[in-house]
Amino acid sequence: MPIYLADLLSLLEVYEPLPPIPQLKITGISDNSSQVRPNNIFVAVKGYEFDGHNYIDQAIAQGAAAVIAERRISAEVPIFIVPDSRIALAQLSNAWFGYPGKKMKVLGVTASNGKTTTSFMIDSILSKHYPVTGLIGTVVVKDGRITQGADLTTPNSRQLFEILARMRDNACSHLTMEVSSAGLELHRVHGIDFDIVAFNNVTREHIDFHGSFEKYWHHKTKLVKNLAPTSTAILNGDEPLILELGQQTRADCITYSLKGNPAQIQIEDIDLSTGSGSFRYIISKPIVSRNFTLSPCNMEFKLKVLGLHNIYNATVAITVGKLCQVPDEVIYSALKRFTGVERRFQLIYDGDFKVIDDHFANTGNIDITLATLGLMEYRRLHILIAIRGSRGSTVNRENTETVVKWLPLLPVGELVVTDSEEFVGVHDVVSSEERAAVLDTLDAAGVKYRYYPRLTDSIQAIIQAAQADDVVLMGGCQGLDHGAHVVIPILAKRHSNSERREILQILQDRVAGSS
Repeated sequence: MPIYLADLLSLLEVYEPLPPIPQLKITGISDNSSQVRPNNIFVAVKGYEFDGHNYIDQAIAQGAAAVIAERRISAEVPIFIVPDSRIALAQLSNAWFGYPGKKMKVLGVTASNGKTTTSFMIDSILSKHYPVTGLIGTVVVKDGRITQGADLTTPNSRQLFEILARMRDNACSHLTMEVSSAGLELHRVHGIDFDIVAFNNVTREHIDFHGSFEKYWHHKTKLVKNLAPTSTAILNGDEPLILELGQQTRADCITYSLKGNPAQIQIEDIDLSTGSGSFRYIISKPIVSRNFTLSPCNMEFKLKVLGLHNIYNATVAITVGKLCQVPDEVIYSALKRFTGVERRFQLIYDGDFKVIDDHFANTGNIDITLATLGLMEYRRLHILIAIRGSRGSTVNRENTETVVKWLPLLPVGELVVTDSEEFVGVHDVVSSEERAAVLDTLDAAGVKYRYYPRLTDSIQAIIQAAQADDVVLMGGCQGLDHGAHVVIPILAKRHSNSERREILQILQDRVAGSS
């Protein structure tokens, strides 16, 4: 069925006076001038590095038949002025792809830490019960047919609705999506009706991006506050700020607690002593709401992944599974087999010493990672820190201060710092200010360290320091995504041919750092 320009414009808030609207069949929506095709609508979005308004002439030369913009510009095609181009892009893209989210149950996961692991846990449960499920997150996008690496936690709205359309066409019944605060502020998920949203924790994340914790919190909470009465919010009862959101949303709410706080779901008998985890998931009386009923439950679950944070993540995943009518025995089996996610406290080498790979993204994540290492038994801990480029001095300083806080509590041997300069992309280059924020903080604390601009050199140095029964922690984002591809071949060379093949196996289908 053809879609006309006038039909799409009727969805938008467009400022008057309107230019004449031609009777025109539209062939697509684009916010990238280089990808515009004849009779596309070009949406000029102002970004942090590039302003789409500066590329309107290029879009028209490529064949754009109409332009959506935030300011008036003389052009050879009609230009329609809107208050916010990002919102317009989401509205147009959603309509163009036929409102694909309405054909599946959409589950949103937000938190400062653990979004990826929780999303993977949820999808591992759903995919054991339903034939085709989808997943959108930091590590991968799974559209029901293929799985590929992801570039952003939340894709831009044009990309997002195209992915949802593929999922619909591939007969996905459920979609689990990580939703970042940046994605919310930039209206990337505008127009998606979430059936279930989980909010697991909150720390000072992306402060440089948002400007303040208050602004970060304002955008982070939109996901819960804007839910419809037909939706359900799963809220962490151990986080007072999150718990308060139950009074600020029209959705039904389910609360959970690992600390005995008042909540409908209680987690008890937590045991982390075995190197994995077990706990008891308890619903003492029926939870009845407008949208669902959960029966009483008192069931023990076992995990292969380590740490208290993963029991929080698993609690959310179990609850989502129950809301989606997955039998308890299927949930139990899926979680028992779940082995974790790339770069989320991932054991990538277990030989004479261990190598653990973690994305070390923010203070909350660092606290969780180092607290978990405090529960393990080993001789010495060697830490490689990759500075985060294009994230600002504040994030890097706070991250380093958090590491410094933990150093006296752990048997730390070598500490190495790197820019990962040979692997970072143009958007992740470490600035002199970011480097100084890390190194000056270490110097001020009297911490001994070695600094290498190149990731390869830093990995060689820290591996040389490691001895039997030690642990090497590779902590950092962006450039360190390639860390496993550097360290594993080095370590594999120390072994026989048969052992070497087994060690290299972890790189077989690895997404992080594969490009």
